[in-house]
Amino acid sequence: MQFSDLGLAEPILRAVADQGYDQPSPVQQQAIPAIIEGRDVMAAAQTGTGKTAGFTLPLLHRLAQGKKPSANRVRALILTPTRELAAQVGDNVQEYSRYLKLTSTVVFGGVGINPQMLALRKGIDVLVACPGRLLDLYQQNAVRFDELECLVLDEADRMLDMGFIHDIRRILKLLPERRQNLMFSATFSSEIRALAKGLVHDPLEIDVSPRNSTAHSVEQWLIPSDKSAKPRILASLLKDNQWKQVLVFMRTKHGANRLARFLEERGITAAAIHGNKSQGARTRALAEFRSGDIAVLVATDIAARGLDIEQLPHVVNFELPNVPADYVHRIGRTGRAGASGEAVSLVCVEELEELESIEGLIGKSIERRVLKGFEPTVELPVSVPRKPKKPKKAKKPKEQSGNAEQRPPRREGNGSGQKRAANPGAKSSAKNGGQKPAGKSSGAAPGKRPQGAVKTSAQNGDKPSAPRRRPRKRPGQAAKAD
Repeated sequence: MQFSDLGLAEPILRAVADQGYDQPSPVQQQAIPAIIEGRDVMAAAQTGTGKTAGFTLPLLHRLAQGKKPSANRVRALILTPTRELAAQVGDNVQEYSRYLKLTSTVVFGGVGINPQMLALRKGIDVLVACPGRLLDLYQQNAVRFDELECLVLDEADRMLDMGFIHDIRRILKLLPERRQNLMFSATFSSEIRALAKGLVHDPLEIDVSPRNSTAHSVEQWLIPSDKSAKPRILASLLKDNQWKQVLVFMRTKHGANRLARFLEERGITAAAIHGNKSQGARTRALAEFRSGDIAVLVATDIAARGLDIEQLPHVVNFELPNVPADYVHRIGRTGRAGASGEAVSLVCVEELEELESIEGLIGKSIERRVLKGFEPTVELPVSVPRKPKKPKKAKKPKEQSGNAEQRPPRREGNGSGQKRAANPGAKSSAKNGGQKPAGKSSGAAPGKRPQGAVKTSAQNGDKPSAPRRRPRKRPGQAAKAD
């Protein structure tokens, strides 16, 4: 099958040919005709199989036949979980629409908002956005959605997890009910599928490969190692094998910085990329990695989604991810578009549980290769692949014992924070001008502070205590020096 058999407009076919593509991938063969017909689509396919073009090409075909947007309006909204993925999708939209009179822009945080507001002022056909910045623009009246025709969730499983679901729900409330919905991802857990089906209407579900599987073109193997030996093992792999372009994944931002410095000290050009880096630094590091100016890019999982580097030969999991599905996305940065790739994981005994969850997710055991000279002092046990644990549900708040409604309300505006008097008939000291009620004992119940007493600094948690009243001078008493 050729792209010309899918019903796409001639200007789009010309742009596709400029990119050197002639035959659509399996996910594109199924998704493109359905999207052109206006159907909702949920598509799961391995990374590197052309999912972005699978929704971008038919989306542009439909938009080319409609009218231009009004000021500050958008006709199609593509949501992505990371800035890097947003920038990449935005580039693809521009490449495929180069022969169409359509406008597009990308918005995300970490950069100035004013240029983004100016870009939206005349109206945009395709807006690629990260959820947080999109909500900021909406609150500033820079974007409106009453002319929206299509919503796309790219990397939908990450967009719908607990980190993004609240922003997604807020955005969905702003969108018109009648719209086309497209959801694309490499992985769809059962929980995410159930949640996603509440957002789409009679969707066409596309599974072009086993769920959560890895590409056959990627050779996967692991090196059992001690945790402390991992930096030296990585340096040895890079030098002995003369690897020139390697994407290394870490769990933490500080760990990524430390590893990049370690490699630089040993003469290996490296840079770190993570959420604490400015957008300019992240963009620069990616550009230098793509051009070959640096050999190693050390990244947190922010780079696991959406990085498309042509012919990337090697991916190294310096640490296994806590979320098994992230392993699929990490190694999917290599072996893209049918090319071959290699994914190596450095695994210590402390990561056995993560390894078993990953092997249970991908449905196979990962080959082990002990590196000579770096044999682990603590042997990595034989792993037993098992299904990943389901995320724990949030606990409901515990109900307070007793009938809270019958408790007397706390007195408001009493500066001293005192409790209600035990005797309802007794007047407070405040109502009596600070004097004790006549006929009442001045003693306080054991363990309780007398009413009107001021907390000391120790009782106040080292906060400044309230100023004490200066005692009245008695007749004939000399004034004390301040």
